[in-house]
Order: sequence, then C-alpha cells, then structure tokens
Amino acid sequence: MRALLQRVSSASVSVDGQTVAAIGRGLVVLLGVGHGDGEEQARFLAEKIAALRIFEDSAGKTNLSIQEVRGEIIVVSQFTLYADTRKGRRPSFTDAAPPEVAAPLVMRFADLLRAQGVPTQTGVFGAHMQVEIHNDGPVTIWLEK
Repeated sequence: MRALLQRVSSASVSVDGQTVAAIGRGLVVLLGVGHGDGEEQARFLAEKIAALRIFEDSAGKTNLSIQEVRGEIIVVSQFTLYADTRKGRRPSFTDAAPPEVAAPLVMRFADLLRAQGVPTQTGVFGAHMQVEIHNDGPVTIWLEK
C-alpha cells in the first residue's frame, strides 16, 4: 500500500461538477492499493498518518500531528501510484490491486483514520475526480507499507 500525503490549507474533490469532499487544514492522502495489501497495511498506514508530526507548532517546528491540530483528511484512491514506467512510454498498472480488492480496502483505511479520531472524507472510487489541493509548505510525503 502506498500513500502520498500532501499537507493542505484546504482541499476539495469534485465529480461531475459536484463537490463530494471538502476540508480546511489537514491532509490529502492519495492512496494506492497493491496486490497482497490488506488489513495490516491499512492499519499501519492509518496509525502512522494519524500520529505523523508534520504540522508546525507555535515555534514553527514540525512537532504536531493531524490529531493535535484537529485537522481533517480527504482520502483519494490513486491506482496510478503503482505505475511501472521502466519499459516503454506507456505506464503499466499491473502491480495495482483490482477494483474489487482495492475499493473496500480504501474504505477500510478511511474508517481506520476515523477510529484514530481524525475526521475523514473520501473521493468516489473509480470516478474521474477533480482534486483541488492548496499544498501548505509545500509539504509532500511518501509512505509505503
């Protein structure tokens, strides 16, 4: 499982012109599910993200977690995080889990973040989404389990 985190001052996700998720200060988590991923990987990443100290304290140091700043998260399924570009010019996505495996695991991951006390919204799995991100910092972090 792969997660690309972007610390944001605000973010939203729209599908067909309709806003399906919107947050203020927090994180956008682009989440890719690979073959063999399951509960263990989802739980590890949810716990790691909830406690990751990437928000600034009053001294300007990155000492605070999303829990401590009472931030929010939008989780967006992103199979393209498993793109293999080693050969040719067209990426291969064979390392990404099929939708019937990935979709429930993305929702489980969001539920695990909620269980950590982090208000969490999601995009729409499989939809063509417009993701608006106001990257704060910018801070972008890659996690993998």
